[in-house]
Amino acid sequence: MPDGGFDDFVVERIDRLLRYATALCCDRHLAQDIVQEVLLRAQRRWSRIAATDAPYLYVKKMVTNEYLSWRRRRAASDVAAAPEVMAALSPSVGDRTDAHADRDAMRALIAILPRKQRAALVLRYYEDYSDAEIARVLGCAEVTVRSQISRALRALRVAEPAREVVR
Repeated sequence: MPDGGFDDFVVERIDRLLRYATALCCDRHLAQDIVQEVLLRAQRRWSRIAATDAPYLYVKKMVTNEYLSWRRRRAASDVAAAPEVMAALSPSVGDRTDAHADRDAMRALIAILPRKQRAALVLRYYEDYSDAEIARVLGCAEVTVRSQISRALRALRVAEPAREVVR
């Protein structure tokens, strides 16, 4: 990362580092302290850290090491947080295999659509195009775009219950 890269790094990654530290130590305030300490040390060595293949993973490892170091110092007084407290501090992350399965299932459903309907859906929901932009790409009127999307969604809704029965 270029000069000033540390500031950009912090802006982009602070939330992820804090969530990670919170999950490690079950204490939001302690997590903030750990991340702050690590970032202060990382700033002093940023030119070396930025030169690594994965600066985020390097800093994440620093957070882990700081937590483990804290854990050794405070092991006797640590009290694990209840699951409800952990859920409030750090939202859980779903099983990523479900996302892959859902994506594959959606691809299979989209494959049954006519090409123009499929293109309209992809442009709308994957590329976030407006009706006017989709109309330009497909070479049709905006009302046709809305019609294509409506028909495609209706076809997907009809096909979805059939897929549920097969599961």
